[in-house]
Amino acid sequence: MKIYTKTGDKGKTSLFGGTRVPKHHIRIEAYGTVDELNSYLGLIRDQKIDKHSIKTILKIQNELFTLGAMLATPPEKEILKNGSERLNINKINKDSIAILESEMDQMNETLPPMTNFVLPGGHTTVSFCHIARCICRRAERICTQLNDESPIDPQIIMYLNRLSDYLFVLARKLTIDNQAQEIPWIPEKIK
Repeated sequence: MKIYTKTGDKGKTSLFGGTRVPKHHIRIEAYGTVDELNSYLGLIRDQKIDKHSIKTILKIQNELFTLGAMLATPPEKEILKNGSERLNINKINKDSIAILESEMDQMNETLPPMTNFVLPGGHTTVSFCHIARCICRRAERICTQLNDESPIDPQIIMYLNRLSDYLFVLARKLTIDNQAQEIPWIPEKIK
């Protein structure tokens, strides 16, 4: 597979199905941001973290590629002329979301109750989680904007919403695993 095709040299790219759009198109921005998120998850996975979290992150990274493929397919190109689906892959669904919820529930069993918002940081790995969480929220915002212009599968937005929650809980778990301090945000009162 040749990496460079030169077809994007004039600022356009192809969606799945062949439609050409500008590289700044919101659909490209949506799956590009998901790709950025996926790269940060790889960075988290490369840290010294427990094997279960590595396995879960690897699953999430695979699902983000699926999610990207779903975003790269405009609604009018989802079904082929013969009636079959263009994407012949398992899509993001309620089970994908349920797994994230289950992972959060398991982690929360070992975490102290949260009484305040927490400041990101305390350990490099924790900070990577918070950066990934913020990128995930940006991807979610872009996808909701895209959905206003061209409907996307609602599972995509639900998945990104749950994934950002998962990354927050993972950051809290990794704070404890790395014996870092969780610093609560305590707003200063007006004097």
